[in-house]
This record gives sequence, C-alpha cells and structure tokens, in this order.
Amino acid sequence: MTFSITARCEKTGMLGVAVSTARPAVGSLVPYVKSGIGAVATQATVNPFFGLDGIKLLAEGKSADEVLENLLASDPDRERRQCAIVDKNGNAAGFTGKDTVPWQGHKIGPQFVAAGNMLTGPETIDAMFETYQALENESLPERLLAALISGQEAGGDKRGRQSAALYVVDQEEYPIVDVRADEHHDPVQELIRIYKKCQEDLFPYTAKLVKRKEEATK
Repeated sequence: MTFSITARCEKTGMLGVAVSTARPAVGSLVPYVKSGIGAVATQATVNPFFGLDGIKLLAEGKSADEVLENLLASDPDRERRQCAIVDKNGNAAGFTGKDTVPWQGHKIGPQFVAAGNMLTGPETIDAMFETYQALENESLPERLLAALISGQEAGGDKRGRQSAALYVVDQEEYPIVDVRADEHHDPVQELIRIYKKCQEDLFPYTAKLVKRKEEATK
C-alpha cells in the first residue's frame, strides 16, 4: 500500500528513505535508518521488526543480502511483506512477497532500492528508479524527494494519497532530515513545502548544532 525509495549516497555515505502511502503517518512505520549502519524500509503488511532487527543485524556487520535472508527466515508471514535494505557499503537488497497486493514489485539500482505495492502499475517504480539515477549530482535528500515526486506523478498508490515522509542521516546519530506530512490530501507536495521551510529555518540551525559538537570535542 506504499511506494518508497531506500538509498545510500555514493559520495557522502548519507543514508535515507522517502516514502508515501494512502494511510496516515507512514513515517512512523516504514523507515528505519541509522548513521554508518544502513537503511531499511518495511512495507506492505508492515513488520516493524524488519526495521528494528534489520538495523541490529546491519550493525553486526552483515550485508544487506544476509540481513534480508535472516529476516525472511524468521517470519512465517514473509509472503505478505515487502522490504528494501541498503547497508553502509551500498549493498542493496529487496523482497516483494507473492501475497502482497498488485501491482507490486521492486527494482534494485546502484546503492538504492525502489519498491511499492498496491500501486497503479509498474510505472511508479520505473519513474522513481529513473529519476533517482538521473540526479546523481544532487544531495541525497533532494534525490529522494525528486524520486518520490516522480513516483506520485506516475500513479503512486492506487487507493489515493494520505501521508509521506523523508528521513535522512549523515554522520551524527540524529537525522539531518526528518520531515513528515502525516495526513494530507496531497502529501508529497506537502512534504516538499515543509522541506523547503526547513531549508530556510531548521537545517541552518541543525548544521550549527553539528559544528558546536565538533568544536566541543577538540
């Protein structure tokens, strides 16, 4: 019931997830991301432990493929799940269970995974995939947002629109971007509006927080 993109920036090592769905507060359920460790998106019939346990397994040094294998092996309802994983080295893995709702599927690219289920068709994933690859010179948050926009414009969730989220980490344990549109008639556009406001007034502030921390440790 969701479309998402999970990725690692090849240049900076940033990790993040962008996601939208026709259910409220998707940002509270789908993305699990930890600096220097990896990123996981759990969707379709969400299993929060795919995110929680996935991050723990990634922290142990397991690759994205190994983590996915572990998660699926321990879940008797795995065919109802969809999952995307990118590890700290950029290895990417994805799974779409056969009992998820059509249209469903995922595509794995260099250090990213585009995935979705209950979509209008494969064009949603194709658009996200192509847009993300075409913007290799943009920052990770900008690439993820652009991919999400493309997915929505190509069709998105066939039930409609309700929420969207963007979560990105860099070198700190806290996120550099954690933006949500939890209930809105056009959540991806609302997410963009909020993101732009954050660019004006929040991100410059959090950048100073990082700088003060670095100075304090000298």
